[in-house]
Amino acid sequence: MAAHSPYSVVVSYLEDTQVLSVRAVEPVKIAPLLASKLEMPIALEEFDNKLDDEFARRLGVAMLNLIALGQPEIRQFMSVTQQPFGKSE
Repeated sequence: MAAHSPYSVVVSYLEDTQVLSVRAVEPVKIAPLLASKLEMPIALEEFDNKLDDEFARRLGVAMLNLIALGQPEIRQFMSVTQQPFGKSE
């Protein structure tokens, strides 16, 4: 397996082509752009440090909801269970 340097993942919705674009970017290059931007910290310990299917589903829903805040047109394609992020009870 090839070694990679650390990178951040940027997910964008391109309205004109109705495409979700996922890009890997070096954290140092986007750090200035992230200063004072909306952040949603997710503590892995709240999920017993398990990155399982349910965690991935809820993370994906959270990302789609964040995209929809600025681009509400994407909501017409969303049919996901809206559940608050946090540990399931």
